[in-house]
Parts: sequence; structure tokens; C-alpha cells
Amino acid sequence: MKVGLQLGYWGAAPPQNAQELVLEADRVGFDAVFAAESWGSDAFTPLAWWGSDTRDVRLGTSVAQMSARSPASCAMHALTLDHLSGGRAILGLGVSGPQVVEGWYGQPFAKPLARTREYVSIVRQVLAREAPIRNEGPHHRLPYDGPGSLGLGKPLKPITHPLRADLPIWLGAEGPKNVAQTAEIADGWIAVYYSPRVGAMYEEWLAEGFAREGARRTREGFEVAATCQVVVTDDPEEERARLKPSVALYIGGMGAPGMNFHAELFRRMGYDEAVSDIERLFAAGRREEAVAAVPDEAVDDVAIIGDRDHVRERIAVWEEAGVDMLLVGCRDVEHARSVADAVRS
Repeated sequence: MKVGLQLGYWGAAPPQNAQELVLEADRVGFDAVFAAESWGSDAFTPLAWWGSDTRDVRLGTSVAQMSARSPASCAMHALTLDHLSGGRAILGLGVSGPQVVEGWYGQPFAKPLARTREYVSIVRQVLAREAPIRNEGPHHRLPYDGPGSLGLGKPLKPITHPLRADLPIWLGAEGPKNVAQTAEIADGWIAVYYSPRVGAMYEEWLAEGFAREGARRTREGFEVAATCQVVVTDDPEEERARLKPSVALYIGGMGAPGMNFHAELFRRMGYDEAVSDIERLFAAGRREEAVAAVPDEAVDDVAIIGDRDHVRERIAVWEEAGVDMLLVGCRDVEHARSVADAVRS
């Protein structure tokens, strides 16, 4: 099992210990460091800044929101980071949700599967640098010749030669159609919430994508990275309490009513009643009650919390279910060391 340090996205201010965490992750054998974005800090700059002193860890976006940048612009970010890191970049992409896409980026959210397919195709064209970039659209037309166009657009290749034409592209995906398309067109899948209990279901979704004509990879050459808080502790109840506010937020507040992909994931895990309660309480502004409504079992489904032996046993279960990398948010260097020790054992 590999481990990735998940830095996440910033709150009101940058995290104070991110640099030392990144350096410690590199020192103790983490495979990768990831940064995210929502509607504040971006995903690429922290990797370039804090990753500049690292030697071995891969540097990945988990995830860069597709509506934040045109596909050509995103490819420029990725190829730049790949050069600066000596070929250690992972481009993790995701569609986000309608509240962010339409409310923050001012872009339409409709047809996320088709938009993702076009986006990835253009990024791969840029990285391959075999011909001037063309895309007939309709979502990312290159050259652009629609309303407002002067008709002077010229197909271009990147001036800078990408370091790797096969720079890995991973997709954040949650629903069955999105996960299947991820297996078809990407190099890896970033699972926001994953439970080994429904691992067989995820494998069926992935298998559908791998079976499609022209699929990019087989299951053996594909990486599954799952967000999973790993904490070695003799007081699991305290750690569950730490995680419940985040779980409640994603279930109750990180999507629109009737279109919350995170909530649907927990429904598939069997928590339909709890999800409905959390959504209702969150919508009513009763956040403390929403947090209290998160079942202990739901936290244990998506996290690994306990003493060293328990953590080691559960890591083996996640690996058996099909996970190749655990994406862990670490509070301090001691936390990072304990995770690395548990995984190595």
C-alpha cells in the first residue's frame, strides 16, 4: 500500500506547518503529496512552492477543478510542474459541483461526462505535442470560432516541449458512469469517500470502463487512490469526533439539494436514513445536531482509526478491496511518521 499526504485546500489562511509536513512525507517514504482547491487557494502553487525542496515524492493535484482553467491552460500548469519536479507531477482533475462551477467560475455544469472527455483529450494532445491542437467541441472548441470570435484563431502546439507525454492524469469521480469513464480514459481514480465494504461495486464500475474499446489501461496498470484518514491511537472515539464535522459538511453542505454526489456515496454504503437526517439538519442551520447524527460506523467505513495492530489489519483490508494508495491528511510530523510506520510494517 502506498500513502499520499493530502494537504487539501486552505481555510481562512495558509496552514502553518505544511512545509515541514511535506518534507517529512518525503523523508519517511510517502509516495506522493497532493493539494486541492475549492474557492480559495489553488492546487498548483502549493505543490510548486512546498514541493521545491523534495526529492522523491510525486506531486499531485487532488483535484484541480476543470472549470477553473481551460484545458490548454491546465496542460500548461501540469507540464510546467512536471519539468520543475523532474517528472513527478500527477494531474488530478475533477468537475466539482454545480454550486461551485456556476456560482464561482460562472460556467455551466451540464454534461459533466462529455466535458471531462473533451478536457482530457485536449490535455493529452498538448502533452503529446504531435500536432497543433484542435477540438471540434462543443464544450472546448479549438480554435474557437463561436459567438464573438474574430475568426483569427490558429491551432498551436506548446512552445515548451513537455517532459512526459504520458504524464499521469487521474480523475476524481463518484458516480457509476463517471467512475467507468475514468477507467476508460484516465490513468488513475481519486475516490473522495471510499469504503472497502462496497469495494466490489467500485470494481464493477471500473471493469465496465476497462472493457470499452480503446480503453487507455487495464486494471493492473491503473492506480486507485482513496481518501482515508489514518490515525494510530488508543482513543478512537476522540478521533471519530474530530472527523464527524467534516463528514457532516460533505453530506449536508457540499452540494445542492437533490444533487450532492458525496451524500449519494454514503447512501450507497447503506446510510440512507442518516444522510437524510444530516441533510435536513444542515439545511436548517442545526450544524451541531447534523454532526451528532453522523454514525460512528460511517466514520469507520471511510477512515482507519485505532491502535497499531488494528490500523495494519484495516490497511490490508483496503488493499484487498482494490486500493493502491491511501490519501491521508496529517496534523503534524508525528502523525505522518506513525502512518508511515504502520504502512511499512
